[in-house]
Amino acid sequence: MSEIALNAVKDLKAAVQNALAAAIEKGELAKAEIPDFIIEKPADKTNGDFAANAAMVCARAFRTAPVKIAAAITANIDLSKTYFDRCETAGPGFINFFLSPDYYADILADVLAKGECYGSTDFGKGEKVMVEFISANPTGPMHMGNARGGALGDCLSSVMEKAGFDVWREFYVNDAGNQIEKFAVSLNARFIQQVKGADAIEFPEDGYQGADITDLAKLYIEKNGTDIINTDEQTRKKALVDFALPLNIAKMQNDTKKYRIEYDKWFFESELHKSGAVAQVIELLKEKGLTYEKDGAVWYKNKEVVTELLKKQGKTDKEIETLELKDDVIIRAGGTPTYFAADIAYHKNKFDRGFKTLIDVWGADHHGHVARMKGAMTAIGYDGDSLNIVLMQLVKLLRDGKPERMSKRTGKAVQLADLLEEVPVDSARFLFNTREANTQMDFDIGVAVKQDNQNPVYYVQYAHARICSILRTLAAEGITPQTCTKEELLLLNAPEEKELISHLASYTEEIISCAKSYDPTKITRYVTQLATLFHKFYNACRVKGDDKALMQARLNLCLAVKTVIFNVLTMLKITVPESM
Repeated sequence: MSEIALNAVKDLKAAVQNALAAAIEKGELAKAEIPDFIIEKPADKTNGDFAANAAMVCARAFRTAPVKIAAAITANIDLSKTYFDRCETAGPGFINFFLSPDYYADILADVLAKGECYGSTDFGKGEKVMVEFISANPTGPMHMGNARGGALGDCLSSVMEKAGFDVWREFYVNDAGNQIEKFAVSLNARFIQQVKGADAIEFPEDGYQGADITDLAKLYIEKNGTDIINTDEQTRKKALVDFALPLNIAKMQNDTKKYRIEYDKWFFESELHKSGAVAQVIELLKEKGLTYEKDGAVWYKNKEVVTELLKKQGKTDKEIETLELKDDVIIRAGGTPTYFAADIAYHKNKFDRGFKTLIDVWGADHHGHVARMKGAMTAIGYDGDSLNIVLMQLVKLLRDGKPERMSKRTGKAVQLADLLEEVPVDSARFLFNTREANTQMDFDIGVAVKQDNQNPVYYVQYAHARICSILRTLAAEGITPQTCTKEELLLLNAPEEKELISHLASYTEEIISCAKSYDPTKITRYVTQLATLFHKFYNACRVKGDDKALMQARLNLCLAVKTVIFNVLTMLKITVPESM
């Protein structure tokens, strides 16, 4: 809610509490401590703008039927210092309250006064938050899951900034460990095949099969020749990785930039190994008695740590048993640290940099990694509950309702780069934020490229452009918006006008709700509904008319809607056209 809306609820709650106190003083209700109650918006607006359940929750305290308590409240309530002008009881004791015209006028004036700052809040109090997202394997191109994760992670970061948090965006580059060795082996095999023929070496069964590996081997030869064919395998693999990995990372950086994502830092896993951070965290785990040796490897007591945490959360032994918890290797038999060991060191590094809240956007296939990572943070002395994981389900790619698996341009599996060549960035960023991360998503390319109301982002952009068109048309007739007096704004009393202003009032509340739940999709739904309510208002209420005061009030309402649409779309890094 806006500050006005929040104060309206606060004042109403105080008025109900005062009414109860007055009823007690008069002897209409027994003397008792007034329990807490809630003020909320009813699902059906015909039942009032807000409702209080005070009579229901007070029934036990006063040993009186809720309907009688409700009658006592309504008989003693003073709404003169609130934004409400009347109330009525309903059902077994609910009390419904109706907003006064002053509320709508003041909300509209507030939106116009704050302009591009409207919706911003200090809810986060400047708390340092790191959002890590995409973090794709640098051994190959980014895929549809990365496209979804990029849009979700970046838009969540923007919403949290709007909510008053100090947000840091980070991409974790896994440039060390098994996947890089696999990358090296794959490049080496393709290089040899290019130089000596396809039968010169059998491609490893678990190697990276993508055509991009062959393309990189060819590019190396084009740039550097084939001399490394005469070197030993380790030297050759290192030369190929040193050539190919920076190219892949540069492409990732270019693709994310094209996607309008700007990271504060690209953090390289290799930095952790070089600095000794991985070795240090392993020693820390050993010192805490959380490791043991078996089969030549060092194991982390994940089962013990997570079991203890779950028991503290109230989980039963039977519930824990169904999770089939296992211990994890942190140093392989050959002496090489595992990815999990590096991941513990990386998250420790995040906390050590002063971030109070960590948010990771992961694919749903990492579900089993959540408890062990949170547990590991707690085990080494950090707050595991400050690590928050947003799990993201798969994307099902469609074209006009039919499955689409191959890129029309390349004939290969659709990657992020392919998507951005065909689908406008505006559409991709908006559409990937229309479904909650924990639900599987159908992304229809056919819809994403449409320039009509079937495309949600077009629908919202059109509402903004339509307002701009109204303003241009009237300006051509010598009519321009003017600052309205409160008396003029009070003329906005049509149901469509009040519904539209009520929605404007809830924008800040939506920002805070998104920040609390780590769900930026609420904002796309909010702005889509705003566009719908504007079109409904426009069709029902003629902006230009003989009543100049009413016309100016409606122009002010148009400007307020235009402002909020602009604020939402620019926050999500989506263009805001003035004509379409």
